[in-house]
Amino acid sequence: MSANEPEQVPVGPPTGPIDAAAAGTADRDTRFFGQPWALAHVFGVEMWERFSFYGMQGILLIYLYYSVAEGGLGMDRAVAAGIVGAYGGSVYLSTILGAWIADRILGSERVLFYSAIVIVAGHIALALLPGFVGVTVGLILVALGSGGLKANATSVVGTLYRQDDPRRDAGFSLFYLGINLGALLGPLLTGLLQSTLGFHWGFGLAALGMTLGLVQYSFGRKSLPDAARHVPNPLPRNRYPLFAGIAVAGVAVIALLVADGTIRPENLSLIVIYVTIAATIAYFVVILSSRHIDATERSRVWAFVPLFITSVAFWSLYQQQFTVVTIYADVRLDRDLFGWEMPVSWVQSINPIFIIVLSGVFAWLWTKLGSRQPSTPVKFGLGVMIMGAAFLLFLPFAGGGPSSTPLIALSGILLVFTIAELLISPVGLSVTTKLAPEHFHTQMVALFFLSVALGTAISGLLAEYYDPENEVPYFTTLGLIAIGVGIMLLVFVKPVLRLMRGVR
Repeated sequence: MSANEPEQVPVGPPTGPIDAAAAGTADRDTRFFGQPWALAHVFGVEMWERFSFYGMQGILLIYLYYSVAEGGLGMDRAVAAGIVGAYGGSVYLSTILGAWIADRILGSERVLFYSAIVIVAGHIALALLPGFVGVTVGLILVALGSGGLKANATSVVGTLYRQDDPRRDAGFSLFYLGINLGALLGPLLTGLLQSTLGFHWGFGLAALGMTLGLVQYSFGRKSLPDAARHVPNPLPRNRYPLFAGIAVAGVAVIALLVADGTIRPENLSLIVIYVTIAATIAYFVVILSSRHIDATERSRVWAFVPLFITSVAFWSLYQQQFTVVTIYADVRLDRDLFGWEMPVSWVQSINPIFIIVLSGVFAWLWTKLGSRQPSTPVKFGLGVMIMGAAFLLFLPFAGGGPSSTPLIALSGILLVFTIAELLISPVGLSVTTKLAPEHFHTQMVALFFLSVALGTAISGLLAEYYDPENEVPYFTTLGLIAIGVGIMLLVFVKPVLRLMRGVR
């Protein structure tokens, strides 16, 4: 933004209730498991969005590479894995657009609502449109809608608490529980329909779930605080045509690159990686160079850089649940349950079961420890090290034949995934809202999701190198790299905490 646009300066803090009376009311409201009742509405729409998202994603990869006779599209398996990684990265990359619209035009709550409508349309396209047309239209709409919903749902949760409210981390952990209730049920039910009636029935159930979430949220959204609708950095009306033209030009450029073969299924992951890196650098430069942030806020943004890098390393391994682990479950896992072969997608529900069980434990633990709990950099360092250890746990089963890995063994590995996740994902969402400068609140949340975007796209690229016939180098290399990243962060905990200026 230029220096001659004072009308863009935001009004009021987007990180919590706008006034003291609202803050006092929020502090006294404990109707939703000790949290503000308004959390229930965001909890609900996020739960149904995750139901549809993970329900669809649980069957997406096998839909792409299963043969036409099996109801799939018959793509090469490595290319299909790259597409899934690129799609997942695009979901989080599109949080930039959702955050920008929230901060400049509509506010977080309205973007959340409209994004839910776009997601419904995307899942309907996947369910009803045949072949690659349905995949293309559906994935674009779901990616755009999910990106807008994710960044802004997190931001809306942040408006329910004062920055120093001790319930804040516990509230985000409860919010995370809603995410994983949806993530548990989605793959179970869509996978069951896919295995009995066909892929498009599974996609149709995902559409129905998101529709339920939209209806539920439309009734409860009015009870959210005014801070959730606040536009912190309004775009002047005379700039609307300029940005509309930029949007149209961007779509045209993408269409031309697809038409001339520059963007292909084979290189989607790499393109998303490049775009995400460029967006990340641009975001950090814009925020750090802004005249609207003070020295303390600038220091906190610098502190976010090592957390961002650690988050990328974590997600590049964790998100392989939807690529490598799916392939592993299809070709290596013993899925026999008392004479009945469970659907491949059911493996995606193992992690959410552990999340549901353990998220309450972690929320209780952080609340119980209070100021004595480990700092955020320590949690991040331990989280990525544990994630690396989870990859090393695949090694005892490397080189086995079909159905050679017991289900209980993979479940144990995914338990380790879960412990690592709980040290990074809800903690990352919470610390991002605390480190965010007042004028870049939602966009800092988008920066956290950019780390997920980059990690997810990298996971798709890495999955192309996974060879079920030669697994030891793959799991060993990635596991040790992640452990090394965690050790480096632990070594530099004190300097990072100094940069965080009182935020832990």
